[in-house]
Amino acid sequence: MKIYKETFTVETEAGKATYVDITPQLRDIVKKSGIENGLLAMISPHTTCAIFFEEFVHDYTDEGDEFLQVDLNHVLEKIIPDHTSADTYIYPGEEHYKCVEAWPNAAEYLPDGDRRALWNGDSHLKATLIGSSQLVDVTAGDLGVGSTGYFYFVDYDKTRERVRKCQVTVFGE
Repeated sequence: MKIYKETFTVETEAGKATYVDITPQLRDIVKKSGIENGLLAMISPHTTCAIFFEEFVHDYTDEGDEFLQVDLNHVLEKIIPDHTSADTYIYPGEEHYKCVEAWPNAAEYLPDGDRRALWNGDSHLKATLIGSSQLVDVTAGDLGVGSTGYFYFVDYDKTRERVRKCQVTVFGE
């Protein structure tokens, strides 16, 4: 059995959940791996990010968001409302605030010491619900999915823009 690993990054936006189509990167990784038949595992090591499989949608809002992603956001907001105040969720608690404030790079997470920058409890819950990984078949040196199936990496944390990692492992023959 052969194993091939690669990590790539995605850039996210502030102020909205950021969805990134990672299907082209995954197809490229399968080709580079030289594996014809096996499995591809993808994972986000970030606790506010998720990876999911969905149909590609050809329709976009005026803001450039795919219709199914907007619908998913609406559904998630109904069951997991945005974290808009210290009373929305019990997370983060006082101990978490103190821990983050003690980090050497605390200013990155708490600009000007503003604790509201940690109000992303909804992001953690949404990512937990959707899931941080996917496993897909590799057949004949390509992803074993139909022509409309795409993989998306999403960061639900709206507090700031970031560069996020997606870790991929392909294994097989």
